[in-house]
Amino acid sequence: MSIKKGGKIALFFITVAFLSGLFLFGWWRKNTSPVSPTQEETVFIITKGSSTYQIGEKLYEKGLIRNPFVFRVYVRFLASQNNMNFGEFILSPSMNISEIVNTLQGKPVEIWVTIPEGLRLTQMVEVFVNNLKKSGDDAENFRREFLEKSRGREGFLFPDTYLFPPDAGASLVVDKMSLTFELKVIRGLEDEINESPYGLDEIITMASIIEREAKTNEERPLVAGILWKRIETPGWLMQADATLQYAVANAKCPQYKHDCNWWPILTKEDMGIDSYYNSYKHDGLPPTPIASPGLSSIKAALNPQPSDYWFYIHDLEGKIRFAKTLDEHNTNIGKYLRR
Repeated sequence: MSIKKGGKIALFFITVAFLSGLFLFGWWRKNTSPVSPTQEETVFIITKGSSTYQIGEKLYEKGLIRNPFVFRVYVRFLASQNNMNFGEFILSPSMNISEIVNTLQGKPVEIWVTIPEGLRLTQMVEVFVNNLKKSGDDAENFRREFLEKSRGREGFLFPDTYLFPPDAGASLVVDKMSLTFELKVIRGLEDEINESPYGLDEIITMASIIEREAKTNEERPLVAGILWKRIETPGWLMQADATLQYAVANAKCPQYKHDCNWWPILTKEDMGIDSYYNSYKHDGLPPTPIASPGLSSIKAALNPQPSDYWFYIHDLEGKIRFAKTLDEHNTNIGKYLRR
């Protein structure tokens, strides 16, 4: 091959590389540019657990980016970090890829806060303090306002996943959770509540006990049937450990102390505690709910499943074991709880 011919081949490949690079540069520039010059703002929500792929597809579907693949490449190789924050953001089609990514990696307008079922108010407030990143006097003021505003509402603040602004005050939080309870329980289950022989306070109190006593949705109606049957039968006490735990924690932990063990392991001495929440000493339901029940526990309290069972325990693996007699119950204790 002559030098002249080799030079032509080299020139050809250089030209191809240059044109390819020029094409890629134009393609990249186009696909990272704003979709539209319009300044109209759009609320964009990233749910917990969303992947970069899912976020890119959602941005594309909402007309906020030109190409979800380019979005993923940008996040992977050019962004300051690879993770997006969860929550609510304000975006616009006039924003380019860089601006969108920076916004999604910044502080959200509103933050997701998930309140699990079965928490008492003193635990619930800590979830908000941690998720809303409150500290110092701000955290202490939030705790105090939350517990004062929610006094008498144990069990009536609905456990759910919420969006709140980072600077949300405790009053806003309590009001929103109370409204959610009204919408999902009082209105959502209105017919069942009206048909029940029990009042709303009794239903929610029982549901809160079921929430702490049962572990799965399948066992909740059976546990509800046992507990209601014990209450309705003369000479029986409800004897639910969860109510005793609530009583013990109330006695040992001041209301505003936030680092207590609110669901302690019980001892024999605890059985004698003088409290109306001690269902081993006092008959009927305790004075108030002991936690925030979810819908499955509330529905179980409204629709208890009749059975011949009077007793139950959870074994060391968490599986429930029912018994019809005290002898059978004691056998289960020896078989499943002692090693």
